[in-house]
Amino acid sequence: MRVYKKAILPFGFKASGISCGIKKFGNLDLALFYSDTPAKAACKFTMNKIQAAPIKINKRYLKANKEFQAIIINSGNANCFNAGQGLKDAKDVTDKTAEILGIKNESVLAASTGIIARKLPVAKITSGIKELVAKLSCQGINEAKKAILTTDTFTKEITIKCGIGGKVVTLCGIAKGAGMIAPDMATLLAFIFTDADLTKNALNKALKEAVDKSFNCITVDGCMSTNDSVMLLANGKAKNARINTGKNLKLFKDALTTVCLKLAKMIVRDAEGASKFVQIKVSKAKNPMQARKAALAIANSNLFKIAIYGENPNFGRIVAAVGASGVDVLERSLKIKVSPLKGQDIFVDVALGRGSSSATVYTSDLTPKYIKINAEYN
Repeated sequence: MRVYKKAILPFGFKASGISCGIKKFGNLDLALFYSDTPAKAACKFTMNKIQAAPIKINKRYLKANKEFQAIIINSGNANCFNAGQGLKDAKDVTDKTAEILGIKNESVLAASTGIIARKLPVAKITSGIKELVAKLSCQGINEAKKAILTTDTFTKEITIKCGIGGKVVTLCGIAKGAGMIAPDMATLLAFIFTDADLTKNALNKALKEAVDKSFNCITVDGCMSTNDSVMLLANGKAKNARINTGKNLKLFKDALTTVCLKLAKMIVRDAEGASKFVQIKVSKAKNPMQARKAALAIANSNLFKIAIYGENPNFGRIVAAVGASGVDVLERSLKIKVSPLKGQDIFVDVALGRGSSSATVYTSDLTPKYIKINAEYN
């Protein structure tokens, strides 16, 4: 497995990014990804009961269609909580994209990120799609990865190449996210492209496992978004032996999990206002669910996160969070280890003394800058 710290699109994929006027000052705000041949798609969406219009449209298309060729993304506007108008606007965007690309309407997926409850500026978006399509290229990923950002301070990107089924397979992932990050997805968007050939069942299984081990193991502020989406397109152009089960599926899962986990950690490192990256491992739990529950209770404790920011070794915050989580723990057996707080990377190990299961989650400290960013975000 070879890892590249930049986005390199697999065979058959192109991308582009432009400014269509959603954001101020001409910042990039519209991105398009396109496969020149139909691709299989697997997607995971937020568990929030209120979901943005693009997610609702995507779910409809995923039920009706087996192959997809494009994803269009706008930043600066979430297109959420806009009732029927939001659904119409999302469909207008995907329909216009399909029309200009010359492909089926239901083969275009969509994503939006930005402020909730503002009407999507459809005219600005649709007027920019022709330029977006004209600019499609392998190098267009460099603009596309910037066009999906909101409060991010850097792009999140990674590419992996590995041998599977007798061929070199490429996986490329980009993501955005810095705040409103909580498990069961977060305000994050992630787009992953591969030229691997897989069955639909294998693709769905691989993405579910990868997301569970990565994006669902991060939290910045414990706030779940309405727009979170992870989308994976596989066009099969590597011409490997089709992946379904066995060794080749494991190789693909390992590569995909590596892509997702590296992107997830980048999101935590770019957390709004954060100065520290925190890894929390809970071990000796009764079962994996209890280990995860305890780890997330610590990670989402504002008192713990503030103590980390202040480099204050008041680890009663950890004790209180574990006890409040409701998991089985033996007080006399509870053991806590924390790395020195002066560094940027902090490691917390908690042993519950109740079993042999463990879980690891990732979070950040909570700083005055986080409050400032979100107090002014509108």
